[in-house]
Order: sequence, then C-alpha cells, then structure tokens
Amino acid sequence: MNEPKRFLDAVGNTPLIRLAHASELTGCEIYGKCEFMNPGGSVKDRAAKYLLLDALGDKSIEPGGIVVEGTAGNTGIGLTLAGNSLGLETIIVMPDTQSSEKQSALRGMGARLITVPAVPYRNPDNYVHQARRLAESLESDHGVFYANQWDNLSNRTGHMRSTAPEIWSQLDGRIDGFICAVGTGGTLAGLSLWLKEQRPGIVIGAADPDGAGVYHWVKHGEMQSSGSSITEGIGQNRVTGNLDGARIDEAYNIPDRELVPVLWDLIGREGLYLGASSGINVAGAIRLARDMGPGHTIVTILCDSASRYESKLFNREFLESRDLPLPPWLANQQT
Repeated sequence: MNEPKRFLDAVGNTPLIRLAHASELTGCEIYGKCEFMNPGGSVKDRAAKYLLLDALGDKSIEPGGIVVEGTAGNTGIGLTLAGNSLGLETIIVMPDTQSSEKQSALRGMGARLITVPAVPYRNPDNYVHQARRLAESLESDHGVFYANQWDNLSNRTGHMRSTAPEIWSQLDGRIDGFICAVGTGGTLAGLSLWLKEQRPGIVIGAADPDGAGVYHWVKHGEMQSSGSSITEGIGQNRVTGNLDGARIDEAYNIPDRELVPVLWDLIGREGLYLGASSGINVAGAIRLARDMGPGHTIVTILCDSASRYESKLFNREFLESRDLPLPPWLANQQT
C-alpha cells in the first residue's frame, strides 16, 4: 500500500457519506463528498494541489519561489500549506470582510496576508486585481507564480483528474445528479465535464446564493444578481475561465433563510460541523432531488468546517441582524 508522503499526497480520496435527513426528506439518496477532510480542511486543497503541481511541472516556479493569490481564504490556506511543504513562499490578498478565523489561520501558517477593502470585480482595487498586479511587480530567482484560481484551468482539470473519478468509483457509476455552488467555477465545471462524458443524461445543477449571478446566467444567459449572503468563497458574477464551458442543466437561487436551517440539520442531525457553503450545497441537492423525483442518487460537496466561521455562524447578534434563525440548541440560551 502506498501511504501519503507529503501534504499533496494526502489531498483527495475523501469519504462519500449518505446524508440521512436530506435523503429521507426527498426519497432520494443524497451523498456529500467530505472535502472538509482534506489536510488543509477544504475542497480548495484540490485546486491548490493541481495549481502548484502544474506550475512546478512547467517550470513557472521552483522551490524558493513566490506564490501570489487573491482568495476568500480557503484556496490561500491550501496554497500556503502545500507551498510550505514544497519550499515556496506564499502571499495572499484577501477581502477584509472574510472571517477572522481564516485570517488568523493564514497568518499562523506563515502566509504573508494582505487584507484589502471588499469591492466589486469591476473595480480596479478588487482583491483579485490587486493580487495580479502584486505578482507582476515581484521578482525572484526561483520564479513568481500568480496562481489565478479563477482563470487557470489547472483548477477545473484537477477536479477532472481527482474529484469526479473518485465519486464515480465510490458509487460504481450510480449517480443521477450533481450540484454545488460556484466560487471560481472549478469544482462544478470540472465535475460537469467529466461526469457528462461518462453519463450524458446526468443532471448538473448550480446552487447560487443571493448576491450572485450564476442562477440568472444559467436560466437567462446573462449574469444578474441582487441581495447578499452570509456565505463566503462562493457567489460569482462573471464567467471565469474555469466556469466557461461548464455543462450546467439547472440552477437554484438559495437564500440564506433556506440554507441556514439545512446547515443546522447537518450539524445537529448528521453530526457534520460544516460551514455555510455546505448548507447551500445540500439545500441545492434537496431542491434538485425534489425536481427529479424519488429514487435518484445525487451528490454534492461538503466544503469546509464551521470552525472557520464560528464568529459569525454562532453569533446571536449577527444572525438576528439578518433575521436568520439561531441553531436550535442555542436559541433558548440566555444572551
């Protein structure tokens, strides 16, 4: 048996588990791919792995070089930890609206973290543009690599090389639908392209929070959005390089008031201590299952742990200010 020997070897081959409550609600078999069990704690370890492997392979960077990325946090964590194992320096540019837990984790892992005001992508001061400009300004004898998870296709091909065939194997090909939210688009696009090749009739869905434009794009052919969401790291308003060409059949707008009770069920009924993006993914899987009807098998992604968002998710004032329900086990506690 070949045991993992380093960080990158331990990324992937995560469990696929049946979500009992969601399955019972719909009469379908709904499964979650446990990406929170990757060594860096999220699905973004996949992108980090293949972005770095491909960059090392084509000599864009070598040990001693500098990796620069604009990220909501999880890709930065994956890049930093993988980079540490490969002898790379990592600089992360992140919106200052992201959770304090992710910010402190990145600093604790040794990343150079630069937080900037959150502004739309069309603004030149958006964190993605600032990361690109920073990478262009740096010099290193060992290379400077702007990871560009948004448009670098190593992101989605990494999911085609790992996540999609893992799910197919774990279910012996018995899968009728797949759905998840869009951040960079790498996960959804990669799985859609690979799974459609194996089974053209599989239904691929996008679960979209308020404030994101993918739902309208799938339904009407253009990005359009309104509102906002407590989710982090998902919610896209442009067709990224990784999203371009994705084979998406269906889309659902999932507001916070729908995803939050699903998240409390995942924690309180399933014992899965997950972040809000997993809540929207499972809420989307429930919607897709109801549309497809009983007897189908649907898979989604369990992205990361609630531990990265505790200061928001379990903050009574934060939730009440957005008219969102507290977890049942906290609702009756004294303030």
